[in-house]
Amino acid sequence: MQVNVLNIKGDVVDTLDLSDEVFAIEPNLDAVYRVMLAQQANRRQGTSKTKDRSEVRGGGRKPYRQKGTGRARHGSSRSPIFVGGGVTFGPTPRSYKVRLTKKLRRLAMRSLLSDKFAKGKLLVLDSLDMETHKTREMTGILKNIGAETSSLIITSGHNVEVVRSARNLPNVRTAAVNAFSVLDLLNSDLLIVTREALSTIEEVYAS
Repeated sequence: MQVNVLNIKGDVVDTLDLSDEVFAIEPNLDAVYRVMLAQQANRRQGTSKTKDRSEVRGGGRKPYRQKGTGRARHGSSRSPIFVGGGVTFGPTPRSYKVRLTKKLRRLAMRSLLSDKFAKGKLLVLDSLDMETHKTREMTGILKNIGAETSSLIITSGHNVEVVRSARNLPNVRTAAVNAFSVLDLLNSDLLIVTREALSTIEEVYAS
């Protein structure tokens, strides 16, 4: 399989052979779904906390006498059925962390990369060297290469100019090649990757 390599003006300057192990597999939707749920769960802080009846302040005195009132008997005004009382089965701090095997996580990533290529949603840039970090320059580059939908730009390392020029664009995300995830791919329609970053992706995810 081959893919065209574009410059920032949108011209084809070269072609690259892609690894079949990374960009030509049958997408495994179950793996993608499980990794997506795990990543969403791992982002949760798990710090929600409510007080039960033993933790609510007050309620030391019996609210009214046991008999003769016609009402149900109660020993504390901090019972969960009273206003200001404790919460029954409320949330407490916990960890939502989900552990998945490395093999499954890589399968999900290869599945999405193959899906992007099969649908023509993969663009490879020869380089992304920007003179300034102005949003106007990034907008021009995206227009030149035909990136008119939500895009994920992957560079070989942390590129300050790329990050700053794209952070004000609502449908554009940026990530270093060692920091993008399955959720990033799912949330972006178009994948834009530099030649150097593409080489790293193939080196990491090829079996």
